[in-house]
Amino acid sequence: MAARAERGMSAPPEVVFNTATDPDRVAAWLPEPLRADGDNRPEVDAGDLRARWHSDSAPGWSAEIRVESADAGGARVLLDLAGAAGGAKPGLADEALANLAREVADNLTAG
Repeated sequence: MAARAERGMSAPPEVVFNTATDPDRVAAWLPEPLRADGDNRPEVDAGDLRARWHSDSAPGWSAEIRVESADAGGARVLLDLAGAAGGAKPGLADEALANLAREVADNLTAG
């Protein structure tokens, strides 16, 4: 079962992407089955601000994030989330992006 979400963020696209792919921050926003392996490093296409996670211990689970430029220096984030049968419940992708938005805000405040 797949879920898709989109969200605007008021941070530069590179900051959003770097926060999303930071192994120390992934556990705060990525759904549990995708962080169960303990290795939160995605396949990254930094030029296109795209990353993909999958789980060996939870087959069928994957996530792909794309970060694009938006008006006023912000970012538009698209998340495609796939889960094993019955796994990626409605709203899970939206919840993940809300959690990522908090991590981005924390990253901007910290630094």
